Amino acid sequence: MKTGKRYAESAKLVDKNKEYEIKEALDLIEKMPKAKFDETVELHVKLGVDSKHADQQVRGTVVLPNGTGKTQKVLVFAKGPKAEEATKAGADYVGADELIPKIQNENWFDYDVVVATPDMMGVVGRLGKVLGPKGLMPNPKSGTVTMDVTKAISEIKSGKVEYRLDKTNIIHISFGKVSFGADKLAENYETIINAIIKAKPAAAKGQYIKSVAITTTMGPGIYINQK
Repeated sequence: MKTGKRYAESAKLVDKNKEYEIKEALDLIEKMPKAKFDETVELHVKLGVDSKHADQQVRGTVVLPNGTGKTQKVLVFAKGPKAEEATKAGADYVGADELIPKIQNENWFDYDVVVATPDMMGVVGRLGKVLGPKGLMPNPKSGTVTMDVTKAISEIKSGKVEYRLDKTNIIHISFGKVSFGADKLAENYETIINAIIKAKPAAAKGQYIKSVAITTTMGPGIYINQK
């Protein structure tokens, strides 16, 4: 199997017992056999917190200096002037109550981020069971419940990403494409890591960052020395 062979070749380049400096790890990724598509580079950060406790949640957003390499499609729930503003700002889809049955009954998910004005949250709330599990529910903490729809759309389109803990206390986040090259990926990495460090909850005790690894879509994990 071609994928298996390429993975094995890539894995040979990685010392599993070593923690690499970020630039060193990204240089390693550039040397790996290339896939037939431009692979995404992912970051996995294990934290010394307990996501079961509300005061130990780690969640936020950050705008990557070099973007994500992916054009994000934005759906905005808004009415009247705010709907017009969203359209002018470049939202891919804009609507209100009429979108509810389309999402509920037709499994319509042709968008990456959902933004809503505060007055629309009563409507959007009816989609909680559908949007929630997909991580699409608008949230004030991530800047997706806002009256400033122009700013929200602009940031999302220019590379804004959200990071949040999963149930195993790990943050998984994409931070670019292999084609970006090591320098641009390193800038994006530093931006995310610094944001996660700043987001350390006051209730977190002991070692905060337990482990950091990066990987490509089809490649092996590389552990990073992040002190």
